[in-house]
Amino acid sequence: MHPAVSLIVENVLRNLHIVIPILFVLLSTISNAFTPIEHSLLVTTISWALIWVPALFRAGVWSGGSRSRKVASWLAGAFLALGHICDRAARDRQGIWQAKGLLPILVVFIAERDPWSRHVTLPSLSSDSYEGASNTEKRPHTRSSRMLAVITASSLAALATRFTVPSTWTLALSSVIFFAAGLVLFESALKDTKEDTTNRRGFMSANGTVSRRNSLEGAQKVQHLASLRDVAIVMTVLCGLGTYIIEGGIDPDVISWKPAYNRWGAEWRAFHYHRTVQRCTLMIIVNVLVNGSMFIVLLQKGAAHVSLQLLFSFICAQQTFAISLSGIWFTIIFGLATTIFMYNTSTSTDVNSPSSIRFGRIISGVTALSLCFLFMRYATSAEYYTMKMTNPESTPFDPVSQDTPYAPLPVDLSRGHPARQLIAAAEKEFQGILGRQSKSLDQAVLEYRRRNGIPPPPHFDKWYEFATRNKIQLIDEFDMINDMLLPFWGVKPSTVRGRVKAALGHQGNALVGIMIRNNNVVKVEGGQDWQQQATIGMMKDFLPYLPDMDLAFNIHDEPRVVVPNDALSQLVAKARHESIPAAMKMTTPRNSFSPRPSDMSNGKRFEEVKTSRFNEFAHQQTWTHARLSCSLDSPARGYEQDVADNLTSYATAPLNYIYNHTAFSDICNSPSLSSTFGFFERPNAFNVIHELTPIFSQSKVSSFQDLLYPSPWYWFGKVEYDKHRDTTWENKTNSLYWRGSTTGGFSRNGGWRRQHRQRVVRRLNALDKAKMLVNKGSEDTPSYAVQETARKEWSKYIDVKFSHVGQCDPGDCDAQKEFFHVTEQVDREEAMLYKHLLDMDGNAFSGRFYSFLQSKSLTYKMAIFREWHQEWLKPWVHYVPLSLIGDEHLDLVRWFGGAEKLEKVPDGDNKGNGNSVGEQKAKEIAERSTEWANMVLRKPDFEAWFFRMLLEYGRLIDDDRDVIGFPGL
Repeated sequence: MHPAVSLIVENVLRNLHIVIPILFVLLSTISNAFTPIEHSLLVTTISWALIWVPALFRAGVWSGGSRSRKVASWLAGAFLALGHICDRAARDRQGIWQAKGLLPILVVFIAERDPWSRHVTLPSLSSDSYEGASNTEKRPHTRSSRMLAVITASSLAALATRFTVPSTWTLALSSVIFFAAGLVLFESALKDTKEDTTNRRGFMSANGTVSRRNSLEGAQKVQHLASLRDVAIVMTVLCGLGTYIIEGGIDPDVISWKPAYNRWGAEWRAFHYHRTVQRCTLMIIVNVLVNGSMFIVLLQKGAAHVSLQLLFSFICAQQTFAISLSGIWFTIIFGLATTIFMYNTSTSTDVNSPSSIRFGRIISGVTALSLCFLFMRYATSAEYYTMKMTNPESTPFDPVSQDTPYAPLPVDLSRGHPARQLIAAAEKEFQGILGRQSKSLDQAVLEYRRRNGIPPPPHFDKWYEFATRNKIQLIDEFDMINDMLLPFWGVKPSTVRGRVKAALGHQGNALVGIMIRNNNVVKVEGGQDWQQQATIGMMKDFLPYLPDMDLAFNIHDEPRVVVPNDALSQLVAKARHESIPAAMKMTTPRNSFSPRPSDMSNGKRFEEVKTSRFNEFAHQQTWTHARLSCSLDSPARGYEQDVADNLTSYATAPLNYIYNHTAFSDICNSPSLSSTFGFFERPNAFNVIHELTPIFSQSKVSSFQDLLYPSPWYWFGKVEYDKHRDTTWENKTNSLYWRGSTTGGFSRNGGWRRQHRQRVVRRLNALDKAKMLVNKGSEDTPSYAVQETARKEWSKYIDVKFSHVGQCDPGDCDAQKEFFHVTEQVDREEAMLYKHLLDMDGNAFSGRFYSFLQSKSLTYKMAIFREWHQEWLKPWVHYVPLSLIGDEHLDLVRWFGGAEKLEKVPDGDNKGNGNSVGEQKAKEIAERSTEWANMVLRKPDFEAWFFRMLLEYGRLIDDDRDVIGFPGL
């Protein structure tokens, strides 16, 4: 052996009393942080079984100590097992950890009160249990009560989390009590073995010295191992039963963990299964070492020291999940107080010296001040995001009545540019939304009932806990989910389930099928690997609260379900007048889903269906089908060839600025979309059904009944924002930038002229004249008037070009290459060099939108397709909405660019770092969108929204949907 290695080993062996506790804390931290919750009882069972087997061989099957020691060991194992079962039942690490700060004080309380001796005939723990302690002397624990209080307070502060449901708190407190009782009983059993061996006679040499001492030490070691054996067998049996009842084994068909993309080419589900087994195996080894080191520390130092070291491991594990300055500060306080406490309880010197008392008072005072500061910070700080406005406006948007039907609403131009008025109105409205959000579970339940008339779905408290823990900003803004599901309330749950089964049973329907059984994903088929992994990944943290269900996810960009208006109206009427009123009558609903119905399979396979109910219309005009769900009196259902758009519903004069983006994206208001938007001209794919079927899509047109969910494209990080490639606002070029392809529809026979991307690019680069608003007055007393100007004079403000031509017949592709100035494809991060970024629909939603919002640039968006974030991202607050007509495009870029008083763009550097109102608003919206996107477009936000959607959907397909729901506290 190398001399250096020998020296290290020698020092480790010499200092085992220090090394073992450090190893115990380190391994416990790893175990707490990385043992998978789904299989925690399985890991605990096997790890204790691996300890029980060698202990059985060393200590025998039954021998080892008195009856009282055996009873104490069995009880210790039972209590420790119950503690692990409580932890697993809660399935909430941070919620359970909140109560772990009570562990040391409970251990000391139970040990000093000694409730066990009269029942199990154990030696009193209040007597001479420590070396050098007289019978009349108080235990060191009592003398360190101040430090114990500091330890408890600091650890509770370090482990505190935002919200925990009452059921989790109950399980957490039960777990702590069980663990404290188990540790004290385990220590009692180990001490009992000392008395057993002390009272024994024999094992002596002729002079009664060496042989007796050696034999006593050997017998004592066997007694200790016998206690470990008894604890281990009880832990193995009870945790094994818990594993069988609660979680089961590791099934190759179960896909419930966060998947990882396999870059080595293997089938990802098999790779994922092997990684699961690997991780559990590693944690079993870690837990064996944890249990063994806990036994040694318990034997050497006692239950109080073990509880302190366990608590420290919980605090360290908590910091790995959510590190914070307050957490680090209270961890330091905890460490100092623990050091003093452990020193006081392990020394026979006078701990009441003036210096010791003084230091203890300082620690106590610092703790009290820190807790007061923490309380004041939480009491005075806003729990949710508060919108910052550098220049708050007092003038709301105030339209004037229009003179002709369907005309855009006029605005009072003497009150400023329409964009300025629209921004002020949107900011005021959004500020009101932020201020109305529920701040507690009770408020959220009441607000849900107020909006929907029925109780929230089952496990709403678990959803609220998930949302609050992950700092979801808009707790109440989920009306879109209820609106989408409303027609399905008019159909029986069994009918909805049957239609999903029929959709998934035909392989040509272009769907990803996912089966959830017993709180796990057990089957997934269809689509690309990344979509499967991302969709399952979004579910992984809330699968335990979902009922058995089959889910169908659309793999096409385009939506799939459009129901004729007569059938849709009948379904909505039935839902509102029959189904929902029936659910409203239930005042005390059952907070659980029903068992799997008989018409749902066991999850082994999707039952094959020979015929499909979907009709395929790829590369065909789809307007006639897409408008079917519009009401008969809407413009889209007009009988004439040229029906005017209802501009009154969404646009303001004089240049058709969008004031209502929801109405703008409602195709029933705009029949002109039939010849101006690519999806209605010739979609690249169109596989549609006219029967109400729950198909989950990433985006949809307003007239479709698909169920929206957060796109796995974003969750998987297909287009991520790279802040290192971005630059400051002042360094960016003051132009509107866009590069992209001719996606949006398939072009045949010149159809590209009727597609939206080509229309926008052609309009922005045209050489004709454009109308814009020019201020002839001042900023304080504006006097705006429409003025025509040549577009080429403002060409430096526009950098919008195609970089690829595709989805077209050869002739149409050539025609587009000749008509448009197609540039070379560029790095997508080049967009970060521009102040103004254009984002618009392609075949469906644009995958760059979130990265644009996160950037330091201002985002302009032209979108008909709707996504899940409709209620969370507000036009004129987080981005600038653009119409498809395009009259206002150049004027908005010009106003936000700060050139409203210039007759033409100045030569030289086009940075535009002036101080006009438009530039100030542009920078303000860009900064606000960055801050807001980083708060509401995270993975936890996708998951919280999807969690809420699937709880609502789970109730919808439950045969007892009238009597289930969350009743409130």
